[in-house]
Amino acid sequence: MSGDAVKRRIQKTHGLKHMKQRWSEQPQSAANGKEKDALSFDLSNVQPSEDEKSERGAIKRLSTMWSSFRGKHDKDRVMKEPPLQESLEPAPVDTPAREQRYMSGQYFFEYLVVVSLKKSKEGAYEPQITYQFPKRDGMVRFQREEEEKTLKAITLFCFPEGINWAPLTEYHSETFSFVLTEIDGSRRNGYCRRLLPHGNGARPPEAYCIISRLACFGLFSKIFDEVEKRRQISMAMIYPFMQSLREAAFPAPGNTVKIKSFIPDKGTEIISLTRPLDSWLEHVDFRTLFRCLTDEEVLLVFAAAVMERRIVFIAEELSTLSQVIHAVVALLYPFTWQHTFISIVPEILIDVVMAPTPYLLGVQKRLLEQVTDQSDLLVVDLSEDKGDTFLVQSGDEKSILPPKLQDEILQALRNRKEKATVEELNKVVSEAFLPFFVKTVGHFASYVTRKGSGQPGVFQSRAFYKAIESKTTRHFVKKFLQTQMFDLFIQELEQQQPASPQQGIFHKKIVEYQEKKKREKAKKR
Repeated sequence: MSGDAVKRRIQKTHGLKHMKQRWSEQPQSAANGKEKDALSFDLSNVQPSEDEKSERGAIKRLSTMWSSFRGKHDKDRVMKEPPLQESLEPAPVDTPAREQRYMSGQYFFEYLVVVSLKKSKEGAYEPQITYQFPKRDGMVRFQREEEEKTLKAITLFCFPEGINWAPLTEYHSETFSFVLTEIDGSRRNGYCRRLLPHGNGARPPEAYCIISRLACFGLFSKIFDEVEKRRQISMAMIYPFMQSLREAAFPAPGNTVKIKSFIPDKGTEIISLTRPLDSWLEHVDFRTLFRCLTDEEVLLVFAAAVMERRIVFIAEELSTLSQVIHAVVALLYPFTWQHTFISIVPEILIDVVMAPTPYLLGVQKRLLEQVTDQSDLLVVDLSEDKGDTFLVQSGDEKSILPPKLQDEILQALRNRKEKATVEELNKVVSEAFLPFFVKTVGHFASYVTRKGSGQPGVFQSRAFYKAIESKTTRHFVKKFLQTQMFDLFIQELEQQQPASPQQGIFHKKIVEYQEKKKREKAKKR
Protein backbone atom coordinates (compact mmCIF):
# COMPACT_ATOMS: atom_id res chain seq x y z
CA MET A 1 0.00 0.00 0.00
CA SER A 2 1.35 3.45 -0.90
CA GLY A 3 2.16 6.14 1.67
CA ASP A 4 -0.71 8.28 0.34
CA ALA A 5 -3.14 5.41 0.77
CA VAL A 6 -2.02 4.87 4.33
CA LYS A 7 -2.50 8.57 5.05
CA ARG A 8 -6.02 8.51 3.63
CA ARG A 9 -6.99 5.51 5.77
CA ILE A 10 -5.60 7.01 8.95
CA GLN A 11 -7.58 10.20 8.46
CA LYS A 12 -10.84 8.53 9.50
CA THR A 13 -11.99 10.29 12.64
CA HIS A 14 -14.89 9.08 14.84
CA GLY A 15 -15.61 12.76 15.44
CA LEU A 16 -11.97 13.88 15.71
CA LYS A 17 -12.18 15.87 12.49
CA HIS A 18 -8.78 17.46 12.53
CA MET A 19 -6.48 14.49 13.05
CA LYS A 20 -3.63 14.91 10.57
CA GLN A 21 -1.18 12.13 9.91
CA ARG A 22 2.31 13.04 8.79
CA TRP A 23 5.38 10.95 8.18
CA SER A 24 8.39 12.64 9.72
CA GLU A 25 12.03 12.15 10.60
CA GLN A 26 12.60 12.73 14.31
CA PRO A 27 16.10 13.24 15.73
CA GLN A 28 17.15 10.72 18.36
CA SER A 29 19.37 13.25 20.09
CA ALA A 30 21.64 16.13 19.36
CA ALA A 31 24.55 14.06 20.55
CA ASN A 32 24.34 11.30 18.01
CA GLY A 33 23.63 13.47 15.00
CA LYS A 34 21.47 10.81 13.36
CA GLU A 35 17.77 10.69 12.64
CA LYS A 36 15.25 7.93 12.90
CA ASP A 37 11.90 7.17 11.39
CA ALA A 38 8.82 7.71 13.48
CA LEU A 39 5.17 8.52 13.06
CA SER A 40 3.70 11.71 14.47
CA PHE A 41 0.15 12.94 14.80
CA ASP A 42 -1.40 16.31 15.45
CA LEU A 43 -4.75 15.88 17.17
CA SER A 44 -6.84 18.98 17.70
CA ASN A 45 -10.38 20.07 17.10
CA VAL A 46 -9.18 23.63 16.55
CA GLN A 47 -7.18 24.73 13.52
CA PRO A 48 -4.05 26.55 14.82
CA SER A 49 -3.48 30.19 14.00
CA GLU A 50 -0.36 31.37 12.20
CA ASP A 51 1.04 32.65 15.51
CA GLU A 52 0.60 29.27 17.10
CA LYS A 53 2.23 27.55 14.14
CA SER A 54 5.29 29.69 14.58
CA GLU A 55 5.47 29.12 18.32
CA ARG A 56 8.80 27.35 18.80
CA GLY A 57 8.53 24.22 20.86
CA ALA A 58 4.80 23.77 20.34
CA ILE A 59 4.08 20.13 20.96
CA LYS A 60 2.45 18.00 18.29
CA ARG A 61 0.57 16.26 21.01
CA LEU A 62 -0.25 12.97 19.44
CA SER A 63 3.29 12.23 18.83
CA THR A 64 2.10 10.95 22.19
CA MET A 65 1.23 7.83 20.25
CA TRP A 66 4.80 6.99 19.50
CA SER A 67 7.07 6.06 22.37
CA SER A 68 10.75 5.17 22.09
CA PHE A 69 12.43 3.71 25.14
CA ARG A 70 15.30 6.15 24.97
CA GLY A 71 16.42 5.97 28.60
CA LYS A 72 19.39 8.22 29.27
CA HIS A 73 18.73 10.65 26.44
CA ASP A 74 15.14 11.18 27.57
CA LYS A 75 16.26 11.94 31.11
CA ASP A 76 18.73 14.51 29.80
CA ARG A 77 16.03 16.19 27.75
CA VAL A 78 13.58 16.28 30.66
CA MET A 79 16.08 18.19 32.78
CA LYS A 80 16.64 20.69 29.94
CA GLU A 81 12.96 21.44 29.32
CA PRO A 82 11.77 24.95 30.21
CA PRO A 83 9.78 24.88 33.45
CA LEU A 84 6.01 24.78 33.32
CA GLN A 85 4.03 27.64 34.81
CA GLU A 86 3.78 25.60 37.98
CA SER A 87 7.25 24.85 39.36
CA LEU A 88 8.33 21.22 39.37
CA GLU A 89 11.05 21.75 41.98
CA PRO A 90 10.43 20.24 45.43
CA ALA A 91 11.21 21.96 48.70
CA PRO A 92 14.96 22.10 49.47
CA VAL A 93 16.31 19.06 51.26
CA ASP A 94 17.81 19.53 54.69
CA THR A 95 20.63 17.04 54.98
CA PRO A 96 23.00 14.95 52.83
CA ALA A 97 21.29 11.80 54.13
CA ARG A 98 17.96 13.09 52.85
CA GLU A 99 19.53 13.90 49.46
CA GLN A 100 20.57 10.26 49.12
CA ARG A 101 17.05 9.03 49.87
CA TYR A 102 15.22 11.17 47.32
CA MET A 103 15.54 12.01 43.64
CA SER A 104 16.18 15.74 43.29
CA GLY A 105 13.77 17.72 41.13
CA GLN A 106 11.06 15.08 40.77
CA TYR A 107 7.45 15.10 41.89
CA PHE A 108 5.56 11.84 42.11
CA PHE A 109 3.18 13.04 39.42
CA GLU A 110 2.14 16.03 37.34
CA TYR A 111 -1.58 15.52 37.62
CA LEU A 112 -4.40 13.07 38.22
CA VAL A 113 -7.50 13.05 36.05
CA VAL A 114 -10.74 11.11 36.20
CA VAL A 115 -12.13 10.17 32.78
CA SER A 116 -15.86 9.38 32.68
CA LEU A 117 -18.05 8.10 29.86
CA LYS A 118 -20.74 10.65 29.11
CA LYS A 119 -23.70 10.03 26.83
CA SER A 120 -23.76 12.30 23.78
CA LYS A 121 -26.82 13.62 21.97
CA GLU A 122 -26.36 10.83 19.43
CA GLY A 123 -26.62 8.25 22.22
CA ALA A 124 -22.97 7.12 22.18
CA TYR A 125 -20.75 7.21 25.27
CA GLU A 126 -17.76 9.50 24.87
CA PRO A 127 -14.82 9.78 27.32
CA GLN A 128 -14.56 13.15 29.04
CA ILE A 129 -12.37 14.45 31.87
CA THR A 130 -14.58 15.12 34.89
CA TYR A 131 -11.90 15.75 37.52
CA GLN A 132 -8.37 17.12 37.40
CA PHE A 133 -5.84 17.66 40.18
CA PRO A 134 -4.11 20.01 40.37
CA LYS A 135 -5.79 22.61 38.21
CA ARG A 136 -3.23 24.73 36.41
CA ASP A 137 -3.99 28.42 36.47
CA GLY A 138 -2.10 31.33 35.00
CA MET A 139 -0.98 29.60 31.82
CA VAL A 140 -0.51 31.59 28.65
CA ARG A 141 -2.66 30.76 25.64
CA PHE A 142 -0.43 28.27 23.84
CA GLN A 143 0.35 26.43 27.12
CA ARG A 144 -3.36 26.10 27.86
CA GLU A 145 -4.12 24.81 24.38
CA GLU A 146 -1.25 22.34 24.48
CA GLU A 147 -2.53 20.99 27.80
CA GLU A 148 -5.97 20.57 26.25
CA LYS A 149 -4.38 18.42 23.53
CA THR A 150 -2.64 16.34 26.17
CA LEU A 151 -5.90 15.81 28.04
CA LYS A 152 -7.60 14.78 24.79
CA ALA A 153 -4.85 12.21 24.22
CA ILE A 154 -5.33 10.87 27.76
CA THR A 155 -9.04 10.23 27.16
CA LEU A 156 -8.14 8.34 23.99
CA PHE A 157 -5.73 6.03 25.83
CA CYS A 158 -7.96 5.53 28.86
CA PHE A 159 -10.77 4.30 26.59
CA PRO A 160 -9.04 3.10 23.40
CA GLU A 161 -12.19 1.19 22.38
CA GLY A 162 -13.74 4.45 21.25
CA ILE A 163 -17.48 4.99 21.70
CA ASN A 164 -18.51 1.33 21.82
CA TRP A 165 -19.72 1.32 25.44
CA ALA A 166 -22.91 0.54 27.33
CA PRO A 167 -23.83 0.69 31.04
CA LEU A 168 -22.64 -2.34 33.04
CA THR A 169 -23.52 -3.95 36.35
CA GLU A 170 -20.20 -5.82 36.63
CA TYR A 171 -16.75 -4.85 35.44
CA HIS A 172 -13.35 -6.29 36.32
CA SER A 173 -11.01 -3.50 37.44
CA GLU A 174 -7.73 -3.33 35.49
CA THR A 175 -4.56 -1.25 35.64
CA PHE A 176 -2.43 -0.45 32.61
CA SER A 177 0.03 2.15 31.37
CA PHE A 178 0.92 4.10 28.26
CA VAL A 179 3.53 6.66 27.24
CA LEU A 180 3.12 10.22 25.99
CA THR A 181 6.07 11.28 23.83
CA GLU A 182 6.74 14.93 22.99
CA ILE A 183 8.08 15.99 19.60
CA ASP A 184 11.51 16.52 21.20
CA GLY A 185 11.60 12.94 22.46
CA SER A 186 10.95 13.62 26.16
CA ARG A 187 8.31 11.37 27.62
CA ARG A 188 5.74 11.10 30.34
CA ASN A 189 4.13 7.95 31.66
CA GLY A 190 0.40 7.50 31.91
CA TYR A 191 -0.85 5.10 34.59
CA CYS A 192 -4.51 4.19 34.31
CA ARG A 193 -6.99 2.22 36.39
CA ARG A 194 -10.42 1.49 34.97
CA LEU A 195 -13.23 0.41 37.26
CA LEU A 196 -16.95 0.54 37.84
CA PRO A 197 -17.76 3.55 40.04
CA HIS A 198 -19.61 3.01 43.31
CA GLY A 199 -23.38 2.98 42.88
CA ASN A 200 -26.45 0.91 42.08
CA GLY A 201 -27.73 -0.36 38.76
CA ALA A 202 -26.05 -0.38 35.37
CA ARG A 203 -23.46 2.37 34.83
CA PRO A 204 -20.48 2.93 32.55
CA PRO A 205 -16.94 2.43 33.92
CA GLU A 206 -14.62 5.33 34.65
CA ALA A 207 -10.86 5.67 34.57
CA TYR A 208 -8.32 7.25 36.90
CA CYS A 209 -5.15 8.38 35.18
CA ILE A 210 -1.92 9.69 36.69
CA ILE A 211 0.62 11.45 34.45
CA SER A 212 4.20 11.33 35.70
CA ARG A 213 7.75 11.72 34.42
CA LEU A 214 8.62 8.68 36.53
CA ALA A 215 8.46 5.05 35.43
CA CYS A 216 7.48 2.76 38.31
CA PHE A 217 4.37 0.71 37.51
CA GLY A 218 4.18 -1.23 40.80
CA LEU A 219 4.41 1.88 42.94
CA PHE A 220 1.68 3.71 41.03
CA SER A 221 -0.54 0.62 41.20
CA LYS A 222 -0.41 0.91 44.98
CA ILE A 223 -1.27 4.61 44.74
CA PHE A 224 -4.34 3.65 42.69
CA ASP A 225 -5.41 1.25 45.46
CA GLU A 226 -5.50 4.21 47.83
CA VAL A 227 -7.29 6.45 45.33
CA GLU A 228 -9.91 3.78 44.64
CA LYS A 229 -10.48 3.23 48.38
CA ARG A 230 -11.11 6.96 48.88
CA ARG A 231 -13.32 7.24 45.79
CA GLN A 232 -15.72 4.72 47.30
CA ILE A 233 -16.22 7.15 50.21
CA SER A 234 -16.29 10.42 48.30
CA MET A 235 -14.54 12.13 45.41
CA ALA A 236 -13.55 14.83 47.89
CA MET A 237 -11.42 12.31 49.80
CA ILE A 238 -9.05 11.98 46.85
CA TYR A 239 -7.82 15.56 47.04
CA PRO A 240 -6.04 15.55 50.46
CA PHE A 241 -4.33 12.23 49.69
CA MET A 242 -3.06 13.37 46.29
CA GLN A 243 -2.00 16.72 47.77
CA SER A 244 0.11 14.92 50.40
CA LEU A 245 1.57 12.69 47.70
CA ARG A 246 2.40 15.64 45.47
CA GLU A 247 4.23 17.38 48.31
CA ALA A 248 6.34 14.28 49.01
CA ALA A 249 9.72 13.77 47.35
CA PHE A 250 10.11 10.76 45.08
CA PRO A 251 12.32 8.18 46.86
CA ALA A 252 15.59 6.91 45.45
CA PRO A 253 15.79 3.19 44.47
CA GLY A 254 15.44 0.93 47.50
CA ASN A 255 14.00 3.69 49.72
CA THR A 256 10.56 4.37 51.15
CA VAL A 257 8.43 7.47 51.53
CA LYS A 258 5.58 7.59 54.07
CA ILE A 259 2.38 9.52 53.32
CA LYS A 260 -0.08 10.52 56.05
CA SER A 261 -3.73 10.50 55.05
CA PHE A 262 -6.95 10.88 57.05
CA ILE A 263 -9.97 8.66 56.41
CA PRO A 264 -13.29 9.15 58.26
CA ASP A 265 -14.04 6.47 60.87
CA LYS A 266 -10.48 5.14 60.52
CA GLY A 267 -8.39 8.13 61.49
CA THR A 268 -4.94 8.94 60.11
CA GLU A 269 -3.30 6.21 58.02
CA ILE A 270 0.40 5.92 57.19
CA ILE A 271 0.92 4.69 53.62
CA SER A 272 4.40 3.40 52.77
CA LEU A 273 5.55 3.59 49.15
CA THR A 274 8.81 1.80 48.34
CA ARG A 275 10.82 1.84 45.10
CA PRO A 276 12.52 -1.39 44.00
CA LEU A 277 16.29 -1.52 44.43
CA ASP A 278 16.82 -2.44 40.76
CA SER A 279 15.46 0.78 39.29
CA TRP A 280 15.83 -0.35 35.65
CA LEU A 281 13.20 -3.03 36.33
CA GLU A 282 10.80 -0.98 38.45
CA HIS A 283 8.40 -0.43 35.56
CA VAL A 284 8.26 -4.16 34.84
CA ASP A 285 6.30 -7.15 36.08
CA PHE A 286 7.43 -10.28 34.21
CA ARG A 287 4.68 -12.46 35.69
CA THR A 288 2.15 -11.65 32.95
CA LEU A 289 4.68 -12.33 30.18
CA PHE A 290 5.51 -15.79 31.51
CA ARG A 291 1.88 -16.56 32.30
CA CYS A 292 0.86 -15.86 28.70
CA LEU A 293 3.86 -17.43 26.95
CA THR A 294 6.11 -20.44 27.46
CA ASP A 295 9.84 -19.93 27.96
CA GLU A 296 10.49 -20.98 24.37
CA GLU A 297 7.87 -18.53 23.08
CA VAL A 298 9.36 -15.69 25.14
CA LEU A 299 12.75 -16.50 23.63
CA LEU A 300 11.33 -16.32 20.11
CA VAL A 301 9.73 -12.92 20.82
CA PHE A 302 13.03 -11.73 22.30
CA ALA A 303 14.86 -12.80 19.13
CA ALA A 304 12.46 -10.83 16.92
CA ALA A 305 12.74 -7.76 19.16
CA VAL A 306 16.56 -7.90 19.11
CA MET A 307 16.42 -7.78 15.31
CA GLU A 308 14.03 -4.80 15.54
CA ARG A 309 11.15 -6.39 13.69
CA ARG A 310 7.49 -5.43 13.58
CA ILE A 311 5.71 -7.16 16.48
CA VAL A 312 2.02 -7.02 17.43
CA PHE A 313 0.65 -8.43 20.68
CA ILE A 314 -3.02 -9.45 20.85
CA ALA A 315 -5.11 -9.67 24.05
CA GLU A 316 -8.51 -8.77 25.45
CA GLU A 317 -7.24 -7.05 28.59
CA LEU A 318 -5.46 -3.71 28.44
CA SER A 319 -3.41 -4.61 31.50
CA THR A 320 -2.07 -7.73 29.76
CA LEU A 321 -1.00 -5.76 26.71
CA SER A 322 0.81 -3.01 28.61
CA GLN A 323 2.57 -5.36 31.05
CA VAL A 324 3.77 -7.75 28.36
CA ILE A 325 5.11 -5.05 26.04
CA HIS A 326 6.98 -3.28 28.84
CA ALA A 327 8.42 -6.64 29.88
CA VAL A 328 9.65 -7.41 26.35
CA VAL A 329 11.35 -4.00 26.14
CA ALA A 330 13.05 -4.67 29.50
CA LEU A 331 14.55 -7.90 28.13
CA LEU A 332 16.61 -5.78 25.73
CA TYR A 333 18.58 -4.09 28.55
CA PRO A 334 21.18 -2.52 28.30
CA PHE A 335 19.88 -1.61 24.85
CA THR A 336 16.78 0.48 24.33
CA TRP A 337 14.00 0.08 21.77
CA GLN A 338 14.38 3.00 19.35
CA HIS A 339 11.22 2.68 17.28
CA THR A 340 7.45 3.03 17.57
CA PHE A 341 6.21 1.62 20.87
CA ILE A 342 2.49 1.72 21.72
CA SER A 343 1.39 -0.57 24.52
CA ILE A 344 -2.31 -0.02 23.71
CA VAL A 345 -3.31 1.12 20.22
CA PRO A 346 -6.59 3.10 20.24
CA GLU A 347 -9.10 1.78 17.72
CA ILE A 348 -9.04 5.03 15.78
CA LEU A 349 -5.30 4.52 15.12
CA ILE A 350 -5.31 0.84 14.18
CA ASP A 351 -3.91 1.63 10.73
CA VAL A 352 -0.50 2.12 12.33
CA VAL A 353 -0.02 -1.62 11.77
CA MET A 354 0.61 -0.74 8.13
CA ALA A 355 3.69 1.31 8.98
CA PRO A 356 6.76 -0.14 7.24
CA THR A 357 9.13 0.64 10.12
CA PRO A 358 9.82 -1.51 13.24
CA TYR A 359 7.27 -1.32 16.03
CA LEU A 360 5.95 -2.93 19.20
CA LEU A 361 2.15 -2.64 19.34
CA GLY A 362 -0.55 -3.85 21.71
CA VAL A 363 -3.90 -4.47 19.99
CA GLN A 364 -7.18 -5.65 21.51
CA LYS A 365 -8.39 -8.97 20.14
CA ARG A 366 -11.59 -7.63 18.60
CA LEU A 367 -9.37 -5.77 16.09
CA LEU A 368 -7.44 -8.91 15.14
CA GLU A 369 -8.74 -9.09 11.57
CA GLN A 370 -7.24 -5.67 10.85
CA VAL A 371 -3.82 -6.98 11.88
CA THR A 372 -3.53 -10.46 10.41
CA ASP A 373 -3.90 -9.27 6.81
CA GLN A 374 -0.36 -7.88 7.14
CA SER A 375 2.77 -9.85 6.31
CA ASP A 376 6.41 -9.61 7.35
CA LEU A 377 5.63 -9.23 11.04
CA LEU A 378 5.19 -11.30 14.20
CA VAL A 379 1.68 -11.43 15.68
CA VAL A 380 1.60 -12.87 19.20
CA ASP A 381 -1.69 -14.02 20.75
CA LEU A 382 -1.64 -13.63 24.54
CA SER A 383 -5.21 -14.87 25.08
CA GLU A 384 -5.95 -17.75 27.45
CA ASP A 385 -8.21 -19.46 24.90
CA LYS A 386 -5.78 -19.17 22.00
CA GLY A 387 -5.10 -21.91 19.50
CA ASP A 388 -1.74 -20.89 18.07
CA THR A 389 0.44 -18.37 19.88
CA PHE A 390 2.04 -17.00 16.72
CA LEU A 391 -0.70 -16.05 14.27
CA VAL A 392 1.71 -14.52 11.76
CA GLN A 393 5.48 -15.00 11.67
CA SER A 394 8.42 -14.86 9.28
CA GLY A 395 9.49 -18.41 10.06
CA ASP A 396 13.16 -17.78 10.84
CA GLU A 397 12.73 -16.56 14.43
CA LYS A 398 14.07 -19.77 15.99
CA SER A 399 17.35 -19.47 14.08
CA ILE A 400 18.14 -15.83 14.97
CA LEU A 401 19.96 -16.47 18.26
CA PRO A 402 23.02 -18.76 18.63
CA PRO A 403 21.73 -22.23 19.69
CA LYS A 404 24.12 -22.59 22.64
CA LEU A 405 23.10 -19.23 24.10
CA GLN A 406 19.42 -20.05 23.59
CA ASP A 407 19.90 -23.19 25.69
CA GLU A 408 21.68 -21.19 28.40
CA ILE A 409 18.78 -18.72 28.63
CA LEU A 410 16.21 -21.52 28.87
CA GLN A 411 18.26 -23.30 31.53
CA ALA A 412 18.52 -20.11 33.60
CA LEU A 413 14.77 -19.50 33.35
CA ARG A 414 14.11 -22.93 34.86
CA ASN A 415 15.61 -21.67 38.11
CA ARG A 416 12.55 -19.55 38.92
CA LYS A 417 10.09 -20.60 41.60
CA GLU A 418 6.52 -21.45 40.72
CA LYS A 419 5.14 -18.76 43.06
CA ALA A 420 7.98 -16.27 42.89
CA THR A 421 7.46 -12.66 43.99
CA VAL A 422 7.86 -9.86 41.45
CA GLU A 423 11.36 -9.12 42.79
CA GLU A 424 12.41 -12.78 42.71
CA LEU A 425 11.13 -13.27 39.16
CA ASN A 426 12.76 -10.05 37.97
CA LYS A 427 16.09 -11.26 39.35
CA VAL A 428 15.87 -14.65 37.64
CA VAL A 429 14.80 -13.19 34.29
CA SER A 430 17.48 -10.49 34.28
CA GLU A 431 20.13 -13.08 35.16
CA ALA A 432 18.88 -15.22 32.28
CA PHE A 433 18.90 -12.58 29.52
CA LEU A 434 21.61 -10.09 30.52
CA PRO A 435 24.47 -12.64 30.11
CA PHE A 436 23.38 -13.08 26.48
CA PHE A 437 24.53 -9.55 25.67
CA VAL A 438 27.59 -9.88 27.91
CA LYS A 439 28.76 -12.92 25.93
CA THR A 440 27.87 -11.64 22.46
CA VAL A 441 28.89 -7.96 22.55
CA GLY A 442 30.46 -7.43 25.98
CA HIS A 443 33.92 -6.88 24.45
CA PHE A 444 32.82 -3.64 22.72
CA ALA A 445 35.01 -1.27 24.79
CA SER A 446 38.22 -2.83 23.43
CA TYR A 447 37.30 -1.86 19.88
CA VAL A 448 36.81 1.88 20.28
CA THR A 449 39.95 3.73 19.15
CA ARG A 450 40.85 7.41 19.64
CA LYS A 451 43.39 9.53 17.76
CA GLY A 452 44.18 11.69 20.77
CA SER A 453 43.11 12.93 24.18
CA GLY A 454 39.70 14.58 24.12
CA GLN A 455 38.90 13.19 20.68
CA PRO A 456 35.72 11.15 20.05
CA GLY A 457 36.19 7.43 19.64
CA VAL A 458 35.71 5.37 16.50
CA PHE A 459 34.19 1.91 16.76
CA GLN A 460 36.02 -0.76 14.75
CA SER A 461 33.00 -2.88 13.84
CA ARG A 462 34.72 -5.36 11.51
CA ALA A 463 37.51 -6.16 13.99
CA PHE A 464 34.85 -6.34 16.73
CA TYR A 465 32.81 -9.17 15.22
CA LYS A 466 35.85 -10.89 13.69
CA ALA A 467 37.21 -11.31 17.23
CA ILE A 468 34.31 -13.62 18.12
CA GLU A 469 35.39 -17.27 18.01
CA SER A 470 31.96 -18.92 17.67
CA LYS A 471 30.74 -18.91 14.07
CA THR A 472 27.04 -18.81 15.05
CA THR A 473 27.61 -15.99 17.54
CA ARG A 474 29.63 -14.06 14.96
CA HIS A 475 26.81 -14.46 12.45
CA PHE A 476 24.28 -13.08 14.96
CA VAL A 477 26.47 -10.15 16.01
CA LYS A 478 27.10 -9.13 12.41
CA LYS A 479 23.34 -8.64 12.00
CA PHE A 480 22.88 -7.06 15.43
CA LEU A 481 25.45 -4.39 14.56
CA GLN A 482 23.00 -3.05 11.98
CA THR A 483 20.23 -2.31 14.51
CA GLN A 484 19.50 1.18 15.77
CA MET A 485 19.62 0.06 19.39
CA PHE A 486 23.24 -1.09 19.05
CA ASP A 487 24.15 1.92 16.91
CA LEU A 488 22.93 4.38 19.54
CA PHE A 489 24.66 2.42 22.31
CA ILE A 490 27.99 2.64 20.46
CA GLN A 491 27.53 6.31 19.58
CA GLU A 492 27.18 7.11 23.28
CA LEU A 493 30.33 5.12 23.97
CA GLU A 494 32.24 6.97 21.25
CA GLN A 495 31.37 10.30 22.86
CA GLN A 496 32.58 9.22 26.30
CA GLN A 497 36.13 9.90 27.39
CA PRO A 498 38.30 6.87 28.32
CA ALA A 499 38.54 8.10 31.92
CA SER A 500 34.74 8.11 32.30
CA PRO A 501 33.72 5.47 34.83
CA GLN A 502 31.61 2.63 33.43
CA GLN A 503 28.65 2.18 35.73
CA GLY A 504 25.61 -0.02 35.82
CA ILE A 505 24.88 -3.70 36.19
CA PHE A 506 25.78 -4.44 32.55
CA HIS A 507 29.35 -3.22 32.99
CA LYS A 508 29.57 -5.06 36.30
CA LYS A 509 28.53 -8.31 34.62
CA ILE A 510 31.05 -7.75 31.81
CA VAL A 511 33.89 -7.39 34.32
CA GLU A 512 32.77 -10.53 36.17
CA TYR A 513 32.58 -12.52 32.92
CA GLN A 514 35.99 -11.35 31.70
CA GLU A 515 37.61 -12.20 35.04
CA LYS A 516 36.00 -15.64 34.95
CA LYS A 517 37.41 -16.26 31.46
CA LYS A 518 40.87 -15.22 32.61
CA ARG A 519 40.73 -17.68 35.52
CA GLU A 520 39.58 -20.49 33.23
CA LYS A 521 42.34 -19.69 30.75
CA ALA A 522 44.94 -19.68 33.53
CA LYS A 523 43.82 -23.13 34.72
CA LYS A 524 44.38 -24.59 31.25
CA ARG A 525 48.02 -23.50 31.19
